[in-house]
Amino acid sequence: MAGGPDKMSWRSSVAAVRWVVAHQLPDLIRPRRLPDPARLFTVVWHLGMALLPWAVFARRKGGDASRADLSRRLRIAAERLGPTYIKLGQIISSGEGLFPEELVKEFKKCRDQVPPEPFHVVRAVVEADLGLPLEAVFSHFDRQPLAAASIAQVHAATLRTGENVVVKVQRPSVGLSVHKDLRVMAWLAPFMVGRIPIAALANPPALVELFAETITEELDFRLEADNMLDVARIFAELGQRDYVIPRPHPDLVTPRVLVMERVFGFNFDDVVGMRDAGVDTTKVVRTGMIGFMEGAMLYGVFHGDLHGGNLFVLADGRVALLDFGITARFSPFKQNAFLRLIVGATMNDLHSQISALRDLGALPPDTDVDGVITDLGLDRAPIDPTSLTPDEMVGEIQRVVKALMGYGAKLPKELMLYIKNLVFLDGAIATLAPDLDLFSEITHISEYMASRHGERIAASIGIDPAAVEFDLSGIQASFGVDPSTTDTLTYRDLQKRREVIRNRLAGRRVL
Repeated sequence: MAGGPDKMSWRSSVAAVRWVVAHQLPDLIRPRRLPDPARLFTVVWHLGMALLPWAVFARRKGGDASRADLSRRLRIAAERLGPTYIKLGQIISSGEGLFPEELVKEFKKCRDQVPPEPFHVVRAVVEADLGLPLEAVFSHFDRQPLAAASIAQVHAATLRTGENVVVKVQRPSVGLSVHKDLRVMAWLAPFMVGRIPIAALANPPALVELFAETITEELDFRLEADNMLDVARIFAELGQRDYVIPRPHPDLVTPRVLVMERVFGFNFDDVVGMRDAGVDTTKVVRTGMIGFMEGAMLYGVFHGDLHGGNLFVLADGRVALLDFGITARFSPFKQNAFLRLIVGATMNDLHSQISALRDLGALPPDTDVDGVITDLGLDRAPIDPTSLTPDEMVGEIQRVVKALMGYGAKLPKELMLYIKNLVFLDGAIATLAPDLDLFSEITHISEYMASRHGERIAASIGIDPAAVEFDLSGIQASFGVDPSTTDTLTYRDLQKRREVIRNRLAGRRVL
């Protein structure tokens, strides 16, 4: 595909599109007197039909059975309500650790069970946006999609020039339906406060705002193509050659159609195939972690939706990143705060970490940083959760959550995406490198970042590079281990600890 990024005609409108999307958002999520009545009735009906049988029958059972029943009913309701709710389910499905385990497991079914649009609909969208008959652009276009998601589906094709490409095609009218649904969600959200079980630091209005910020950016594929070019440029400037970003076509990108080069490789969970081909799976994990950290810390930009369906591993061990519809972008102020958060973690500087979280928007601007440290007990010796009884464990969780809620804590979009990606990388270690020593790897990455980017990072946050002293005791404590007695921790060890915690909590959680 000839032509540099500056010669791609569709890029000239990207800045204006980003401005419009950002300035439409407040109106979309503003609670109004009444949204579209027909859509409101449909949403309330399906949610009611999910919640009522659960409340009458399964809720009284409590525990796993209650959560599993509610999760299944919510997933069915989401599928019946269409693209917006399916997309919400897909985001929840990659949020292990942020949402209840049963909800995550159930919504994973939304990833690969979205019926595709008929081919005549796909043809109509492509021809309308490109302004040409399908055959004038492609010598071959697969009628069956490679994948079908809530917003779009992807087809393999061959250009008239002979290049193998992938064509991402948006479902017709999805933009209108998403806007209607966001208005309904914003209207319903205040009534849901305190009435539904959700992640502790994301009340319903905050969840709607976060979701709206995410999904509205996916409705114009010019933004996604621009994200691909930005991330590719960042990796090039970093000299990071272990990632591959598909190149969007210089001319064949529109709001609803994205033509990009096709890459081939192993599915991210195909450990046997990779190892048989001689791929170092531990290096794959390290590539994922370092590239992700570098982009976020040094440029404030990173892929915001890492999961197995968005990654391929090439035969030479390089990692191909796909689907840039959700791409996080820190403002300069928040990027600086994020840098302080990460550096503070490697130095075990509690004050720096909490003030950075405040500046990221996780805490109100006037938060008393020292008060948070004291109230949460962060200045006390760490507690090993496996040493607690179930009642003590639940009590400790409730104490921390209550304190955070009292401070008005919430989960900003960029931080939520970052944590969600960390959770995915956590799972990747389990699959690709279960015997990796986590503490040794964190030390390795810290030393890599310091040796390669230390002066740049120090200058950005205004500290003397010589004054930086690594102290991983805080990170070790975050895993619930005593730094004085535990200096190694493999993922297998961590899984055993988590299993103990899950088993102790299982009988105490209620819904």
